[in-house]
Amino acid sequence: MDRQRRLLVVLPHPDDETGSSGTIAKFIREGAPVTYLCLTLGEMGRNMGVPPFANRMTLPSVRKRELEESCRAIGITDLRLGGYHDKTIEFEDREALIRRLSDLIDEVRPSHLLTFYPGYSVHPDHDACGAAVIGAVKRIPDSERPVVYCIAFAKGCEEALGAPDVVNDVGEFLDVKLRSLQAHRSQFHYMSGVLSAQDEKLRSRFSTERFWTYRF
Repeated sequence: MDRQRRLLVVLPHPDDETGSSGTIAKFIREGAPVTYLCLTLGEMGRNMGVPPFANRMTLPSVRKRELEESCRAIGITDLRLGGYHDKTIEFEDREALIRRLSDLIDEVRPSHLLTFYPGYSVHPDHDACGAAVIGAVKRIPDSERPVVYCIAFAKGCEEALGAPDVVNDVGEFLDVKLRSLQAHRSQFHYMSGVLSAQDEKLRSRFSTERFWTYRF
């Protein structure tokens, strides 16, 4: 592939990036530009902080600020907001969404793309987002397609998909990952305390990121 190493991340909700923040930070440290398209502002989320500091009216702006803070922690400077409504991605005009993603891929020309594995990522928005991304990439000639890293965590996904193709040890980026998680205060209040990247339980839980490479 005759193109610069570049990562495009397409996920539906603020905080979806936290689970792959170590891998994203690794791309950035290696000099790869990163663009992140977040399709919604997660405005239908049930968590309002503990104790609550948001409500249904203010949650979108709260989550937008949290997303921006998370991106700063990871090092993402090119954040795009999709403007779609939370919990409705599966009902969007599929063709229109695929065309929009195709235009973004044409603009960014990524060597790698990161999204959810359709059918294996639990939430309908996750699956619909991943399916639209795959739909857009399928329209690219084989020789020009980016490598697509997919996040999967549905029960039985390894039995269906096999072992993950990419297993990244991101222990050296654990401090970045913790700051990304802590940025989303409304959703992850349990991460708000003083945490150390040297804590063995945290290292065990957060130091490995797994992806399946989509096979077209």
